[in-house]
Amino acid sequence: MNRVPKMGQKLRIEEMNRLSEPAFKESEKIPVIVALDNVRSMHNVGAIFRIADCFRIEKMILGGVSPSPPHREITKTAIGAETTVSWEHRSELLPVIRELQQAGYLICSLEQAHQSNSLHTFPVQMDQKYVLVLGHEINGIDQTLVDLSDVVLEIPQFGTKHSLNVSVAAGIALHHLSMGLWFPSSDNHS
Repeated sequence: MNRVPKMGQKLRIEEMNRLSEPAFKESEKIPVIVALDNVRSMHNVGAIFRIADCFRIEKMILGGVSPSPPHREITKTAIGAETTVSWEHRSELLPVIRELQQAGYLICSLEQAHQSNSLHTFPVQMDQKYVLVLGHEINGIDQTLVDLSDVVLEIPQFGTKHSLNVSVAAGIALHHLSMGLWFPSSDNHS
């Protein structure tokens, strides 16, 4: 007898229909590269790998002192996403950001800055490639990278704290970008 699950019943893992690792590697990715500017926490790097896997982004670039796999602390948070998401480490992020900009990527720094653009009103374009730059847990993104950016995005905040954890901010920003790229609508892009 086939029972119809009642509304709200949690899915079992086998019901989630997730891609296998080989299928993930062969699958279409959204044209988003995440660039980490000296994100020092292995926990944060691992969490961002996991978020990058979730939204099926193109690649991650770990810049400067950002730790890179393989490392037990990254794997503990990434839960294996460091093996599915394409990534590279660069000691200097500025040259690679310039290269990507010349290749047609829109450089988007996620930072609190004068004349920043609110993330929730940022229009995602289907025919555009993006680099999302995320910064150091205390100092944020280096000002030279912010200056090079095509747009500075900011997540509106309404409480007493002045920032979000970088991996939380990454999840919010990648959700916004991915919804515009996976599910375009007339009110999301022009």
